[in-house]
Amino acid sequence: MAEGGVHVGVKNPWEPVQTVSNTQTPRRQLHVKNGEAGILTTQVNKLLDWGRSSSLWPLSFGLACCAIEMMSTSADRFDISRFGAEVFRASPRQADLMIVAGRCSIKMAPVLRQIYDQMPDPKWVIAMGACASCGGVFNNYAIVQGVDKIVPVDVFIPGCPPTPDMLLFGFNELQRKIREGVPNPPDPLKASGMKLVGPIGEEL
Repeated sequence: MAEGGVHVGVKNPWEPVQTVSNTQTPRRQLHVKNGEAGILTTQVNKLLDWGRSSSLWPLSFGLACCAIEMMSTSADRFDISRFGAEVFRASPRQADLMIVAGRCSIKMAPVLRQIYDQMPDPKWVIAMGACASCGGVFNNYAIVQGVDKIVPVDVFIPGCPPTPDMLLFGFNELQRKIREGVPNPPDPLKASGMKLVGPIGEEL
């Protein structure tokens, strides 16, 4: 048998692996036992980010025709479950990804923000479609000209409506940002000092 193979033919299981010496300390030898487990030092955040990127739980927040494309992404042809996101959550407390699909009206903005605040940290937002990204063709007083004025958006997906392939591409881009530890964009409400009023007049 080859020397060092699973303690076969090895008379002394202790072998010197490193010699440390300097002028202050006497010469000494460090030993390690063959087959003994070593120590791996790393950052736990990298492991957590990898796990989070592979198990995103999206929240269904469909507002218009883009929601139809979002639904078809979860069907068997495109199969978003390959990325660990097969279940669209109905409760914000069980989701960490909000996909805003479609135009957002001024009256819907407080609801959007309230649902976002109910999601546990860490959380991310995808603006799906031109209407969610910049208002689209609805350049009027009734439509929010981009949901990034209400919630911090991590990924913008263009299109009217974007295809399921484009949503999957945006999903992959979000996974990359999570794995690389890219921080969330700043909160637009905190940065601007703007306050929203809820459906029954309460301040959010």
